[in-house]
Amino acid sequence: MSNIPADLSYTESHEWIKIEGDIATIGITDYAQSELGDVVYVDLPNVGRMLNKGDVFGSVESVKTVSDIYSPLDGEVVEVNETLNARSELVNSDPYAAGYLIKLKLSDQSSVSSLLDSSAYSGLVG
Repeated sequence: MSNIPADLSYTESHEWIKIEGDIATIGITDYAQSELGDVVYVDLPNVGRMLNKGDVFGSVESVKTVSDIYSPLDGEVVEVNETLNARSELVNSDPYAAGYLIKLKLSDQSSVSSLLDSSAYSGLVG
């Protein structure tokens, strides 16, 4: 059974989102990293890039496959997790903290309501 923290929001494409004010921290879920296998490379966008909900903003490469990562919300990339350049395995070992991908400054707070809560996501992957 995957680890699905109750204090986060989720997407059907297996991204997690933590909203703090107008900043959304985004990563891939424990379920997603376990399906991918050992992550060997993470491709992330540049700070300042504007994203719309559904845009591909990067990819996660594992020994098995390459998987696109989709923006769950509209906003501007204000931070990328540079640590992943050297330690991409953090996506596997600590997907909800040290293995986060980007921080997004939200341009539309109302789109948050379209995200899944932990029980809905659990039902999706259960």
